[in-house]
Amino acid sequence: MKNSDFAARWDQSLQANYGTPTIALTKGKGLVVQDSEGKKYLDFLGGIATNIVGHAHPAIIKAVSKQISELSHVSNFYMHAGVIELAEKLIELTGAPKARVFFAGSGAEANEAALKLSRRTGRTKIVAAIGAFHGRTMGALSLTGQSDKRKPFLPLLKGVTHIPYGDLNAMRRAVSHKTAMVIIEPIMGEAGVVVPPQGYLKGIRDICDATGALMVLDCVQTGMGRTGQWFGFENEAIIPDVITLAKGLGGGLPLGAMIAIGPCSEYFKAGDHGSTFGGNPVSCAASLAAISVIEKGKLLKAALVHEKRIKKSIGVLAGVAQVRGAGLLIGIELINLDAKKIAKDLQEFGILVNAPTPTTIRIAPALTVSPAQIEKFISVFSSVLKRAITP
Repeated sequence: MKNSDFAARWDQSLQANYGTPTIALTKGKGLVVQDSEGKKYLDFLGGIATNIVGHAHPAIIKAVSKQISELSHVSNFYMHAGVIELAEKLIELTGAPKARVFFAGSGAEANEAALKLSRRTGRTKIVAAIGAFHGRTMGALSLTGQSDKRKPFLPLLKGVTHIPYGDLNAMRRAVSHKTAMVIIEPIMGEAGVVVPPQGYLKGIRDICDATGALMVLDCVQTGMGRTGQWFGFENEAIIPDVITLAKGLGGGLPLGAMIAIGPCSEYFKAGDHGSTFGGNPVSCAASLAAISVIEKGKLLKAALVHEKRIKKSIGVLAGVAQVRGAGLLIGIELINLDAKKIAKDLQEFGILVNAPTPTTIRIAPALTVSPAQIEKFISVFSSVLKRAITP
């Protein structure tokens, strides 16, 4: 079938919340995907930072195939080895002496879990950032600082204050001894890959220490090595109270996690929270395989090398105001150009990206991207931009 045939079926059977995509992908290998008409693309969006080691990675296939042949799903009435092994591995990656993990099925669910955990402080007020994205379920949407997403579904959870991102003075004014938690992204992905000033996260840690508020870092988009660090905050040498994860955590399969560190790791008691699919054996197997690929391939270091190359090459192009981000979470800020139009043009030339804001192109390719694929992206992006600004 043609892409247009899939689109017609989509319109008849799926709700309109996503609009209608223009292409139907049928298969992929590494960073190369193919649509229903046989056209190939370089996937530089990675399922929105989710396919952390690419499509159809042999290690993921092997792990998932083995697991589903043995045990596909268990309820949370029972244990299985994979969920324990993955929890232990995540705790190891935090470097924290004491932590415990709750598994969910998505980033929104992970943030909902953090929200519930914060209520165990006996406090109810929450501070989040303007422009932040923490999910679309009603609790997570209450934390999300984007009015266009919130307005149609008011009223939302009370007691949430949104302040400018990167502004420590605003944070000091907003956080008090009544604040249950501060939830912040190390880099705001959906806002256009916005990077805070150095020392911002350390400053928030200090404010939370002084007031007793939980410091929650939403690492759903920055986590699992995407920024060249496992979670995306390690450069500030802090340990938060809570880390939320999803996207790359599952290696392409649905999986989220809420890691509680220190005293708050004991806040949840039996019956306080749950998730039917959280910690599914197949998803856990995929996650453990993905982490192994990242470690063995030294992909955190490679992500930083790619970051430097992209920033150096793209940052000097006419029509580019700024290239920001870390590792392989990059935002390209355009000058007097429509980012959605540029993204569409890139798709026509075989590169998949997206435009989270009217002026920003976001890329989040798999950490397994090759230097040659980075060079192809730079070449195609340069050509598309030149065409856009040339009369």
